[in-house]
Amino acid sequence: MTRSSSQPPRSPGEKILSRGGVLSGFGRPRAFSLVFTNGCFDLLHRGHVEYLHQARRLGDALLVGVNTDASVERLKGPGRPVVPQSDRALVLAGLESVDAVTLFDEDTPLDLIRALLPDVLVKGGDYSLDGVVGREEVERAGGTVLVIPLIQGRSSSHFISRIQGEKP
Repeated sequence: MTRSSSQPPRSPGEKILSRGGVLSGFGRPRAFSLVFTNGCFDLLHRGHVEYLHQARRLGDALLVGVNTDASVERLKGPGRPVVPQSDRALVLAGLESVDAVTLFDEDTPLDLIRALLPDVLVKGGDYSLDGVVGREEVERAGGTVLVIPLIQGRSSSHFISRIQGEKP
């Protein structure tokens, strides 16, 4: 699933995959190590970019699961997301560190994680290992679960509060 230097880069739109596309391209068995992470990724910022770069370095391919608009609204409340799912997915897919993006409508990516059983499951430092959804399944399959530290003051909620004139 990784690209050699002789191949032209794929367009961001080609990196956005359906659930079926993800399972056929990233499911088991696979000949490469898969890193998986997920999130809302509303208002993409430096913290996201650095986090995804670090995650990608942990394996051969990075797949990012993105909450749909309906899922984000259930999790974050009315008025969220600020950026629609199609835009969030395309911007993420445009990052060099991201090999593929898929949307999921559930509140958590547990079904997707169970189907893929990534070699490495990664979450940001606002999570504890015990709170990472899919941890048990990935570890039981021989995979690794890691938490990558966040950059302080870099969160979508923080930036939205600042835009609204609130103190974060």
